[in-house]
Amino acid sequence: MLQKPRICILGGGFGGLYTALRLESLVWPDDKKPQVLLVDQSDRFVFKPMLYELLSGEVDEWEIAPRFLDLLANTSVQFFQDRVKLLHPLDHSMGKSPTISCGGRVQLDSGRLVEYDWLVLSLGAEPKLDLVPGAAEFSLPFSTLEDALKVDSRLKALEREKFGKDSLIRVVVVGCGYAGVELAATVAERLQDKGIVQAINAESIICPSAPPGNREAALKVLSSRNVQLFLGYFVSCIRKAEKSEAHGELILELRPAERGLESQILEADLVLWTVGSKPLVPPLDSCNRPLMFPITGRGQAETDETLRVKGHPRIFAIGDSAALRDSSGKLLPATAQVAFQQADFTGWNLWAAINDRPLLPFRFQNLGEMMTLGRSDAAISPSFIDGLTLEGPIGHTARKIAYLIRLPTDEHRVKVGISWLTKSAIDTIATFQSTLSNAISGS
Repeated sequence: MLQKPRICILGGGFGGLYTALRLESLVWPDDKKPQVLLVDQSDRFVFKPMLYELLSGEVDEWEIAPRFLDLLANTSVQFFQDRVKLLHPLDHSMGKSPTISCGGRVQLDSGRLVEYDWLVLSLGAEPKLDLVPGAAEFSLPFSTLEDALKVDSRLKALEREKFGKDSLIRVVVVGCGYAGVELAATVAERLQDKGIVQAINAESIICPSAPPGNREAALKVLSSRNVQLFLGYFVSCIRKAEKSEAHGELILELRPAERGLESQILEADLVLWTVGSKPLVPPLDSCNRPLMFPITGRGQAETDETLRVKGHPRIFAIGDSAALRDSSGKLLPATAQVAFQQADFTGWNLWAAINDRPLLPFRFQNLGEMMTLGRSDAAISPSFIDGLTLEGPIGHTARKIAYLIRLPTDEHRVKVGISWLTKSAIDTIATFQSTLSNAISGS
């Protein structure tokens, strides 16, 4: 009896997990349904676009970070919690021949050696904290579940420490892309009059790649929450404050990125870092020549239009791990929307390759852009209605519905949907009771 195809997926983010679920949903001939193995260093899938809601208290951890074993319980997908140590690809000289006995091997930190026929690289990226002296030592990134929990813990500690005192909590957000703006808006709403939030960006505008409607909505919210913007500046240094240096625990030295601006010194109790990222592509075994695995200067694997790594027909790369250009020659952004769509194509192309069918070229369809701006604020610019931006509570509700639909499994969607409806009902009742109580006391 022929051995079933073995597919190893490295990384359980939007690209990796959703590829595994797509493979599970397809109809396979009995002798060709693959054995699928998903490897991730964490035991949980994290719905990263909603990490901000952990800080605002709008969602619970289980809702946006379910365990892989729970998500995959009703599937044939195996899950290993482990780290990737080395790749041993064996398909670089085999062309497209279906007769090779093994596409390669993956060596894990635990010592386990996994043989695969097909490999999917979807390891995501990690924050790049070596851009500025002191960033690694004195700032907190905001990229993973662990990061979000650390930031929440630090904010709680500062809230206790400053409670009843005249001094304000000082938070500085480095970077005003989507992540920085969403983080600044969320933290400012949480702290209200107990803190000062400042945000720094090297460019002269916030969210330079965002649709104008989203940018304008964000500026309105940041202004209403008194977030101080330092645009046209870059951070040259982060250091511990001396005892003689006033209020904050940390000092940020800013240098102008544009003419006409003067250097600035900011004080902070907490620095949140959202600038720069480094794709995670595992190293090759030393016996493989570096040119056998094409890597860009940014550290991404170069792929063809079917999402296969160039020169390696048995290896697919998606999400942050892949460098793929659109029809205009522009590199696709490293967003959840791109990874989600690539997962769908990768699952299909793996089915096609195993069943000797033609592979499909990936075409990204921009569905629009969304950003959270707090517990009842968001901005959505759908691509199919030119110039439309949904803001405030309407945008907030639309964003939550869109993300509820994108949660990984039907079972998890139902559980989260019930949880969110219950919370909404409780909040509505509490608001009604408060309004009624105020009306009675006023009369």
